[in-house]
Amino acid sequence: MKKTAMRVAALVAGVALVAMRGAPAAESAAAAPGASPSAGLDGARGTLDKWVETQQIISREKKDWQQAKELLTSRIQLVKDEIAQLRQRVDETHKSEQDFQKTRGETVGERETARSVAGELAGAAGELEGKVRSLYKAMPESMRDKIQPLYDRMPADPSTSKVTVAERYQNILGILNEMNRLNGEVTVASEIRSLSDGKPSEVKTVYLGLGQAWYLSARGEAGVGRPGPEGWKWQPAPQVAAEVGRVLEILQNKSSPRFVALPVTIQ
Repeated sequence: MKKTAMRVAALVAGVALVAMRGAPAAESAAAAPGASPSAGLDGARGTLDKWVETQQIISREKKDWQQAKELLTSRIQLVKDEIAQLRQRVDETHKSEQDFQKTRGETVGERETARSVAGELAGAAGELEGKVRSLYKAMPESMRDKIQPLYDRMPADPSTSKVTVAERYQNILGILNEMNRLNGEVTVASEIRSLSDGKPSEVKTVYLGLGQAWYLSARGEAGVGRPGPEGWKWQPAPQVAAEVGRVLEILQNKSSPRFVALPVTIQ
């Protein structure tokens, strides 16, 4: 724009100079007798041409400036729009970061709570496993087949075991469910037991739940057993041989059901 203004000023100065020079010449021609009138006309025509050319230059410069202004204005608006979009993205990023930090804090809190609860559950599982081991001794050897795999999976040292807390509870519940089922049934099992002659013989044992049992050999020797801290304790009981025989016949469907009295010790 500075160059355009200088060009316009130079042209205007040129026109003015020509006009100043043309005026004395015209006066001299009028004053001088015999001067040609065409000389003054040519000077005026040249001055007019310069003025028209100057006006054309000014009009062209204005048009160019208007176009440049419109282009510049559109570019400025475009830059403003981009700045607004960038600010919006920055705000969204800040909000997302805040939401992430909030969610992360909640997740960390939940994880710490879960660790605390897992620690408590692991401690409780250890206590239950100790009680299950004690109850396991009350299980007759002939009835341990179903729970033996679960019992073997209980870790001897939970602190060094890779068994998860969930698996430990599954083992405990599996053992307790089976023991609870057996404790509510009357079961007959074939077992080997040392009799009065000291020789091992096969006997039929009737278990009343897991609280008491009676056995009877093929020779008619009877006995009674009860669970203790270190397993079942057995002792001869010849006085119940007949009753145990009748119970076996009923359970084996060899006799009709009827009431049979057997001595029971409740601890």
